Amino acid sequence: MDHRAEIKEFLSSRRARLSPERAGLPAYGGNRRVKGLRREEVALLAGVSVDYYVRLERGHLAGASESVLEALVRALQLDEAERDHLFALARESDATPVRRRPATKGVRPALQQVLEAITDAPAWIRNAQFDILAANKLSRALYSSLFADPHPNTARFTFLDPAAQEFFVDWDRAADDIAAVLRLQAGQNPHDKALSDLIGELSTRSETFRTRWADHNVRFHRSGRKKLHHPVVGDLEIDFEAMEFPSDPGLTMVVYTAPTATPTADALKLLASWSATQQSVAPDKE
Repeated sequence: MDHRAEIKEFLSSRRARLSPERAGLPAYGGNRRVKGLRREEVALLAGVSVDYYVRLERGHLAGASESVLEALVRALQLDEAERDHLFALARESDATPVRRRPATKGVRPALQQVLEAITDAPAWIRNAQFDILAANKLSRALYSSLFADPHPNTARFTFLDPAAQEFFVDWDRAADDIAAVLRLQAGQNPHDKALSDLIGELSTRSETFRTRWADHNVRFHRSGRKKLHHPVVGDLEIDFEAMEFPSDPGLTMVVYTAPTATPTADALKLLASWSATQQSVAPDKE
């Protein structure tokens, strides 16, 4: 990424979405030439000079104090993910570029054992580039279309595989989430070549990704509910929790569950039974 351009586009896009009324400012005149707040209005809300804010929005976050950044957070009404993104951009502005250790290509045996111990819920481990590095049997059954690819990646699946639009009942929400999480990851790891390559590939091959990427939205994806349509067990409303490993930075385990005595819980049991049947018919040769 062009770091200064990223700062400029992020701040200007957050400014554009905020109306004077929402910011608690009087809107003088009925014909405003800019969408959202003017730069001088953001400067007023943040308690900085107009010249200084203009400099910040042009991409010069180097040297900005924590108090100034927090003032921008309040002025632009940033949420937690947006705040983290702004601070990551500021840290990168101050940092000396360093060569980072290449990301791990797999998971430790102990983490694989954790996955295998989870037998009643789909679970997998992914990296920051959304590569699935390890998965239990039930998650392979749940995301059977994704695992048809020998190198499963949920970002590529979402934007490049037509099967995703049938699998995700709310595909637009799934696509928004992936693009926003990738934008957050890119702000935290701007020199990650694998991540940059993935973003470049998606930008080249998917117009829908390019549109979402240009929105500069960022989002955490720690927990929530997904609506899925599985070709064998039908519609599912499934909860997910994402957990990071402090001992393995960059790796995230995602576990899918459903409340007991619900149609989705029953469907997961049926899926487990179907998966076991498939395994007995076609044993794993690995």
